[in-house]
Amino acid sequence: MITLGESTGLRIERDDLAREQVRQLIAEHLADMHATSPAESVHALDHGGLRADGVSFWTVWDGAELLGCGALKELDPSAGEIKAMRTRPEARGRGVAAHLLAFLIDEARTRGYHSVSLETGTQDFFAPARRLYGRHGFVPCPPFADYTRDPNSTYLTLRLDSPAPAGG
Repeated sequence: MITLGESTGLRIERDDLAREQVRQLIAEHLADMHATSPAESVHALDHGGLRADGVSFWTVWDGAELLGCGALKELDPSAGEIKAMRTRPEARGRGVAAHLLAFLIDEARTRGYHSVSLETGTQDFFAPARRLYGRHGFVPCPPFADYTRDPNSTYLTLRLDSPAPAGG
């Protein structure tokens, strides 16, 4: 368990998706992805995918209240991919996603990754996520891993062998 600071009261826990509350959050995430993007453009991991080898999954809590989740997938020994970033609607605007993203970036650095990348949607629904990633230094990149060009997807990457951006 990692506490995100005395002032926030938030904590991040490694999670195995066994709790019903967590399973429900992933189901909501998948439902939103399918409601927002064509099926062939939905790249979100389901419960099984989040439990796969090479995928680490964390949840963010305030006491007993589940606020969000995120995962880090190893692409190879030098690169990772951020998956399953989700903040519950009632927790948005509280800094949950920024804290979790900073945690995932630190975890990627700890693992010795040279870069961490992600895929997100191009629709307006995903604009807050794209702004968050930009504030943390992510820049557009070509499709990576098994992704292909898709008008509904944007690909972003962050080099970890350069200094962290100020204010991220």
